[in-house]
Amino acid sequence: MRTLADRIRHMILFEGIALTLLVIGAAFFSTFDLKMFGAFGLMMSALAMFWNLIFNWVFDLWDRRVRNFAPRTPLLRAAHAVLFEAGLLIAGTVFAMWWLELSLWHAFVLDVGLSLFFVIYAYIFNWTYDVVFPPPHMREKTEKAEGFPSA
Repeated sequence: MRTLADRIRHMILFEGIALTLLVIGAAFFSTFDLKMFGAFGLMMSALAMFWNLIFNWVFDLWDRRVRNFAPRTPLLRAAHAVLFEAGLLIAGTVFAMWWLELSLWHAFVLDVGLSLFFVIYAYIFNWTYDVVFPPPHMREKTEKAEGFPSA
Protein backbone atom coordinates (compact mmCIF):
# COMPACT_ATOMS: atom_id res chain seq x y z
CA MET A 1 0.00 0.00 0.00
CA ARG A 2 1.21 3.51 -0.74
CA THR A 3 2.42 5.71 2.10
CA LEU A 4 0.78 8.97 3.14
CA ALA A 5 3.80 10.88 1.78
CA ASP A 6 3.41 9.12 -1.58
CA ARG A 7 -0.32 9.93 -1.66
CA ILE A 8 0.45 13.59 -0.92
CA ARG A 9 3.03 13.69 -3.75
CA HIS A 10 0.47 12.06 -6.05
CA MET A 11 -2.21 14.57 -5.08
CA ILE A 12 0.01 17.63 -5.53
CA LEU A 13 1.37 16.51 -8.91
CA PHE A 14 -2.08 15.49 -10.13
CA GLU A 15 -3.72 18.78 -9.19
CA GLY A 16 -0.82 21.03 -10.20
CA ILE A 17 -0.58 19.60 -13.70
CA ALA A 18 -4.37 19.57 -14.11
CA LEU A 19 -4.79 23.18 -12.98
CA THR A 20 -2.09 24.32 -15.38
CA LEU A 21 -3.79 22.52 -18.29
CA LEU A 22 -7.24 23.90 -17.36
CA VAL A 23 -6.15 27.52 -17.09
CA ILE A 24 -4.33 27.28 -20.43
CA GLY A 25 -7.44 25.67 -21.93
CA ALA A 26 -9.74 28.35 -20.48
CA ALA A 27 -7.52 31.08 -21.94
CA PHE A 28 -7.83 29.61 -25.43
CA PHE A 29 -11.31 28.09 -25.50
CA SER A 30 -13.65 30.08 -23.22
CA THR A 31 -14.90 33.56 -22.45
CA PHE A 32 -14.55 33.20 -18.66
CA ASP A 33 -12.60 35.87 -16.84
CA LEU A 34 -9.26 34.13 -16.24
CA LYS A 35 -8.96 35.39 -12.65
CA MET A 36 -12.47 34.19 -11.82
CA PHE A 37 -11.90 30.85 -13.56
CA GLY A 38 -8.46 30.50 -12.00
CA ALA A 39 -9.95 31.01 -8.52
CA PHE A 40 -12.71 28.53 -9.40
CA GLY A 41 -10.02 26.07 -10.51
CA LEU A 42 -8.05 26.52 -7.27
CA MET A 43 -11.13 25.92 -5.13
CA MET A 44 -12.18 22.92 -7.19
CA SER A 45 -8.60 21.70 -6.91
CA ALA A 46 -8.76 21.90 -3.12
CA LEU A 47 -12.01 19.93 -3.13
CA ALA A 48 -10.55 17.42 -5.59
CA MET A 49 -7.34 17.02 -3.55
CA PHE A 50 -9.33 16.13 -0.46
CA TRP A 51 -11.48 13.72 -2.46
CA ASN A 52 -8.37 12.31 -4.17
CA LEU A 53 -6.71 11.53 -0.84
CA ILE A 54 -9.83 9.86 0.61
CA PHE A 55 -10.91 8.05 -2.56
CA ASN A 56 -7.48 6.60 -3.34
CA TRP A 57 -6.91 5.52 0.25
CA VAL A 58 -10.24 3.65 0.25
CA PHE A 59 -9.50 2.28 -3.24
CA ASP A 60 -6.14 0.93 -2.04
CA LEU A 61 -7.81 -0.71 0.97
CA TRP A 62 -10.30 -2.36 -1.38
CA ASP A 63 -7.54 -3.36 -3.81
CA ARG A 64 -5.52 -4.99 -1.04
CA ARG A 65 -8.49 -6.83 0.47
CA VAL A 66 -10.29 -7.93 -2.70
CA ARG A 67 -7.54 -8.23 -5.32
CA ASN A 68 -4.35 -8.52 -3.23
CA PHE A 69 -2.81 -5.73 -5.32
CA ALA A 70 -2.99 -7.68 -8.59
CA PRO A 71 -1.80 -5.65 -11.61
CA ARG A 72 -4.35 -3.02 -12.56
CA THR A 73 -5.98 -3.66 -15.90
CA PRO A 74 -7.08 -0.93 -18.31
CA LEU A 75 -10.71 -1.66 -17.35
CA LEU A 76 -9.98 -1.26 -13.62
CA ARG A 77 -8.09 1.98 -14.30
CA ALA A 78 -11.05 3.27 -16.32
CA ALA A 79 -13.49 2.32 -13.51
CA HIS A 80 -11.20 4.04 -10.98
CA ALA A 81 -11.19 7.28 -13.01
CA VAL A 82 -14.95 7.25 -13.66
CA LEU A 83 -15.81 6.58 -10.00
CA PHE A 84 -13.49 9.35 -8.86
CA GLU A 85 -15.06 11.87 -11.24
CA ALA A 86 -18.60 10.79 -10.37
CA GLY A 87 -17.83 11.74 -6.78
CA LEU A 88 -16.96 15.29 -7.84
CA LEU A 89 -19.79 15.84 -10.33
CA ILE A 90 -22.53 16.85 -7.90
CA ALA A 91 -20.34 19.08 -5.73
CA GLY A 92 -18.69 20.65 -8.77
CA THR A 93 -22.01 21.49 -10.42
CA VAL A 94 -23.34 23.20 -7.31
CA PHE A 95 -20.08 25.06 -6.79
CA ALA A 96 -19.94 26.22 -10.44
CA MET A 97 -23.52 27.51 -10.18
CA TRP A 98 -22.58 29.59 -7.17
CA TRP A 99 -19.06 30.79 -8.02
CA LEU A 100 -19.46 31.40 -11.76
CA GLU A 101 -23.13 32.45 -11.47
CA LEU A 102 -24.29 29.86 -13.98
CA SER A 103 -27.65 28.21 -14.43
CA LEU A 104 -27.98 24.60 -13.31
CA TRP A 105 -27.78 23.45 -16.93
CA HIS A 106 -24.69 25.51 -17.82
CA ALA A 107 -22.94 24.53 -14.59
CA PHE A 108 -23.77 20.89 -15.25
CA VAL A 109 -22.48 21.07 -18.85
CA LEU A 110 -19.27 22.77 -17.64
CA ASP A 111 -18.80 20.15 -14.93
CA VAL A 112 -19.47 17.27 -17.32
CA GLY A 113 -16.87 18.76 -19.70
CA LEU A 114 -14.40 19.05 -16.83
CA SER A 115 -15.24 15.50 -15.75
CA LEU A 116 -14.61 14.14 -19.23
CA PHE A 117 -11.26 15.92 -19.28
CA PHE A 118 -10.41 14.51 -15.85
CA VAL A 119 -11.46 10.93 -16.68
CA ILE A 120 -8.98 10.90 -19.54
CA TYR A 121 -6.38 12.85 -17.59
CA ALA A 122 -6.73 10.63 -14.47
CA TYR A 123 -6.34 7.47 -16.54
CA ILE A 124 -3.14 8.74 -18.18
CA PHE A 125 -1.74 10.39 -15.05
CA ASN A 126 -2.31 7.41 -12.73
CA TRP A 127 -0.85 4.93 -15.19
CA THR A 128 2.20 7.14 -15.66
CA TYR A 129 2.50 7.71 -11.90
CA ASP A 130 2.52 3.95 -11.25
CA VAL A 131 5.34 3.54 -13.78
CA VAL A 132 7.43 6.45 -12.48
CA PHE A 133 6.67 5.84 -8.77
CA PRO A 134 5.77 2.14 -8.45
CA PRO A 135 3.91 1.21 -5.27
CA PRO A 136 5.95 -0.70 -2.66
CA HIS A 137 4.38 -4.08 -3.43
CA MET A 138 5.30 -3.74 -7.12
CA ARG A 139 8.89 -2.67 -6.32
CA GLU A 140 9.28 -5.78 -4.16
CA LYS A 141 7.93 -8.04 -6.93
CA THR A 142 10.25 -6.42 -9.49
CA GLU A 143 13.28 -6.72 -7.20
CA LYS A 144 12.56 -10.40 -6.54
CA ALA A 145 12.05 -11.09 -10.24
CA GLU A 146 15.33 -9.37 -11.07
CA GLY A 147 17.18 -11.08 -8.21
CA PHE A 148 17.72 -7.97 -6.08
CA PRO A 149 17.21 -8.22 -2.33
CA SER A 150 14.37 -6.19 -0.79
CA ALA A 151 15.33 -3.33 1.50
